[in-house]
Amino acid sequence: MTGKYEAGEELSGTVTGIQPYGAFVALDESTQGLVHISEITYGFVKDIHEHLSVGQQVTVKVLEVDETDNKISLSIRALQEPPAPSKKFTRPRKSLQERVDEHDEKGFNSLKDKLRDWIDKSGY
Repeated sequence: MTGKYEAGEELSGTVTGIQPYGAFVALDESTQGLVHISEITYGFVKDIHEHLSVGQQVTVKVLEVDETDNKISLSIRALQEPPAPSKKFTRPRKSLQERVDEHDEKGFNSLKDKLRDWIDKSGY
């Protein structure tokens, strides 16, 4: 059954069913595979119904063919352009010490110095 499909192939199919974990796609009259929810698109998919519907024609890429269990793993995401990297992560991150130096003029006093100060203020 799965012998006629190979990993890496791009195929057309029809969505035949949707479950919370993925969508089943018929590749021919007797063979279907599963597009796991993580392989539908880039980013988080909360509800598969927002991306696919039963009867919809889709183009998929075969990720894996398991002859033993007669399962075919498919991906729609593998045929999409990855999103551009987010600009908020492009600037270099400052170290904790650099951030402390920016926001705290005095810096960290050692616990020993603070303890003496607290004792003096308490009157003991």
